[in-house]
Amino acid sequence: MLEFYFSYGGVLKRLRSGALGGEMDRLAEHFFRLGYKRASAKIYLSRIARFSRFAGTRCGPMPIHQDVVDSYLRTFPTDTPRIGAMSALGHARRVAPERFIISVPSEEDDPDAPLLASFSDYLRRVRGLEPKSREGVLLGGRRFLDWCRHHHPGQDIEALTAKQVLAAVEYRLSLSTTSGSRTAATSHIRTFLRFLYWAGRHHQDLARIVPRTPSWRLAHLPPRLAWDDVRHAIDAIGATTPVDIRDRAVLLLLATTGIRNGELRAIRLRDIDWHTGEVFVRRTKGKRDRMVPLLEETGAALADYILRARPTVDSPYLFLSFTPPMGPFKCAAPVSRIVRKRLRHGGVELGRVAGAHLLRHSLATGTVRNSVRWAMMMKRRESSHGYRERTSGPAPGWT
Repeated sequence: MLEFYFSYGGVLKRLRSGALGGEMDRLAEHFFRLGYKRASAKIYLSRIARFSRFAGTRCGPMPIHQDVVDSYLRTFPTDTPRIGAMSALGHARRVAPERFIISVPSEEDDPDAPLLASFSDYLRRVRGLEPKSREGVLLGGRRFLDWCRHHHPGQDIEALTAKQVLAAVEYRLSLSTTSGSRTAATSHIRTFLRFLYWAGRHHQDLARIVPRTPSWRLAHLPPRLAWDDVRHAIDAIGATTPVDIRDRAVLLLLATTGIRNGELRAIRLRDIDWHTGEVFVRRTKGKRDRMVPLLEETGAALADYILRARPTVDSPYLFLSFTPPMGPFKCAAPVSRIVRKRLRHGGVELGRVAGAHLLRHSLATGTVRNSVRWAMMMKRRESSHGYRERTSGPAPGWT
């Protein structure tokens, strides 16, 4: 497979030498399968080949230890080539994991690892938290333990006192700048202390002494846009490139259904029921599946994307990234970037918070306004006619 990217015999011989020489053809096939451009794949393969020759002088045909990787990365004097080498080695680890020795941190390196592993299991099995939610709570627990070890070195967690807990809470609050971050900090500490009591690691439920911070989440309406602004941004998207076609389908689906970022990324091709004009949304925030209706324009945009623009990649997911490696969006950031980019190109003034959730809030605001207008219209009709007419209710959505 290397011959697809390189033609000179001397270059091919050099690429196939070193500690990873036998894996270079597999790596070339890996970049080809993921849809990398020819020039990008050649850069990655060259970086891996340089490391392969370096590792070959240290360990030969033996598995590559992490110390060899660290020594190679230290040869770069600046960050940019070092980051490029780390990215290339990440591909090598995924394609040929058997050629690397993964060093597992010992308890001496991270004495809190066993306790935090139990805490994570508690959050998953007892509290039922999703992985993304567990990450934030685990980070709060680790920060609490780091504070305890720094201010009370050598003290066992069972000897933790209420005074020390309040001091840790005061320290965390001093680092928080918004009401949301203060609420999250105290909530994470409270959850960790409840776990200590539940697991028998402490004889007292110290979570009861953690103060609750005031946070008036509904004191103001969330950011929202008028439908005219959203409509103008959607109309400003062209239909000439695959990226334009995809982005138009993304914005229409978000703006007309109100689904969340994660729900959009989880949609699969088989989740679209073309006969009924509905999309199956799986594993929502409330851990329930639901069906959302598709407007005719949205359904046409999705069909256009699937037939004309979607990359020919073996993936069950609906929306895919055009940036190699081509595949489903792995996090929320790419979808939010698409929304911000298209709204800005449409001339929409954006504040500090702007992403997929902005369209969800905007749709909800439009739905409430429609409901209020319908209720006022029916009240006027009641007053003028003296009776209540039977009706199925207001049509939700944008005005």
